[in-house]
Amino acid sequence: MKLKDLRELSSQDLLQKEKAFKKELFELNYQRKIGQVEKPSNFRALRKNIARILTILKEREINERKSSADK
Repeated sequence: MKLKDLRELSSQDLLQKEKAFKKELFELNYQRKIGQVEKPSNFRALRKNIARILTILKEREINERKSSADK
């Protein structure tokens, strides 16, 4: 997913996406252990997407803290 698309989503949607990506990563790891992975590049893409989501959520948390501290 593109960063721009992820930034447009709400925090709840991002948490759902993160959960879905983690589940998919878990399933890929299982497939790797039994030797049936078709596209090993999916591991890296999923990990990057999860990291992007966590970064966006952290940025939002920091911005909320700053805005509440300014008041």
